[in-house]
Formats: sequence, C-alpha cells, structure tokens
Amino acid sequence: MNGSVITTSGDEGSLLRITHIVYGLHALGLAIGAFGAATVVGAFLFGWPSIVAVIINYVYRGQARGTWLESHFSWQIRTFWYALLWALIVGVISLPLTLVIIGFGTWVLGLLVLGAWAIYRIGRGWIRLNDRQPMPMG
Repeated sequence: MNGSVITTSGDEGSLLRITHIVYGLHALGLAIGAFGAATVVGAFLFGWPSIVAVIINYVYRGQARGTWLESHFSWQIRTFWYALLWALIVGVISLPLTLVIIGFGTWVLGLLVLGAWAIYRIGRGWIRLNDRQPMPMG
C-alpha cells in the first residue's frame, strides 16, 4: 500500500474494532508494567492482557487475510513473539555474566531497551490503525 488512508466496510469494521481491542490490551499490559509492581517486559509477555491479545490475534487472523488489517495482525503477533525471543536472549546472555557482576547491568539494560521497543511498536501500530494505514510488511 502507498500509505494512503483506507476506508473500512462491513466485516472489516468488526475486524477494525478487534484490532483496536488488541492494541488496547497490549497497551494495558505495558501500562500495568510501567505503573505497577511488575516490569514493563514482564507484564507485556506474561500478563493476562497481552496473552489474551495474542490469542485474539490468532483467532481472528484468518478473517483479516487479504485486508489492510492483516498487516496489523502480523505486526501485533510479531511484536509479542520477538519480545519473548529478545527477553530469552537477554536472559541467556546475562545469567552467566552475573557471576562477574556485569550480567546485572546487561539484564537491566536489555530489558529497558526491550520495554521501550515494545512501547514503540504498540504505539506506532495503534497510531497507524487510527489513521487507517496498514503497517509496513517486513
């Protein structure tokens, strides 16, 4: 797509609402982490809002195929799984380094960057959805 605004009709209207709900659930998970006792990454990956959001993504993904909303479903799913992969990599790298103290720093820094990245991805996607623009594929 060339970045132009897309109008929504019929079935896409309900998919648009579902996509907004998924972004909202992910944002809620991030906010719980930012303002609660959990970490941003922990709440995003293991909190009920994001887990419910990913389940909704997979349930409605087939209905979004062939529509401009498909890019948002893919964006949301990739954001969750890439964040989980990144968190695992940070843990695997940082855990042995804790023996020489550096691991605590790499763990904190890695999770801070990951949290900022997740906030960016959800924010960028939701803004583009509000503007009725697809997400770049790739």
